[in-house]
Amino acid sequence: MGKATWAEPRDITDLNDCYFYHTMEIPGYGIVHGEWDLRGGEADYLGKIRLEGKRVLEIGTASGFLCFAMERMGADVVAYDISDEQELDTVPYPGLDIEQHAAEWRKHMRRLNNGFWLAHRAFESRARALYGTVYEIPEDIGRFDVCTFGSVLLHVRDPFLALQRAASHVEEAIVVTDVVPKLRGKIIAAVELLTDSRLVRFVPNARKMGAPETWWHFTPRMISECLQILGFSNIAISYHRQRCGIGTAKLYTVVGRRAGT
Repeated sequence: MGKATWAEPRDITDLNDCYFYHTMEIPGYGIVHGEWDLRGGEADYLGKIRLEGKRVLEIGTASGFLCFAMERMGADVVAYDISDEQELDTVPYPGLDIEQHAAEWRKHMRRLNNGFWLAHRAFESRARALYGTVYEIPEDIGRFDVCTFGSVLLHVRDPFLALQRAASHVEEAIVVTDVVPKLRGKIIAAVELLTDSRLVRFVPNARKMGAPETWWHFTPRMISECLQILGFSNIAISYHRQRCGIGTAKLYTVVGRRAGT
């Protein structure tokens, strides 16, 4: 998978150069607003896993809210994400100008990465950052106690491969958090129970199109099965609500632990 090239910290001080995915209060800047506001819900989002003294690989750090929250919980965090130098897994809809979309996405990712570095400096964070695709995590990045996926797998074309590549670096636990599928949850649960199946919804629709960055909606049992296949046999599933926009959204968190950890 190649060798790790650690990201050089950026000297970003202007909020206008940034985009923030999460709402957070940044020292010296006050509250910046993002699409999600997880303040007060961090422990639920992370499945209440204990992080003190743990080395954590955070897949999809975005503007770093959970990275800095996990540091406050006592973790040593490596923040892993894509940058404007990597290609996004884009649904190749007919009529979509892929090159234009990619150019706009690169600008967005530059501002998102800038937001991370502005906050990183303001919080005096010790987290190291690394950019790349989730399919090509460098072998020499080291070993981790815990790996987190916060609303990442719905955006990748091969979610199992993403989990598999991360799992090869993890000693204890993987935490996967995502939005509960907007299909009648009780019906889904009943179907999975009666058929012993693990449901996943393929989101792209050639007629309706939609967001070209979204591929899948998973049920927690589907994620649970993937983690067990990868050797994380002890599973805990929890549900919680988080603020999103002007309302709230229901999410699930699956914590998969290796036996004996």
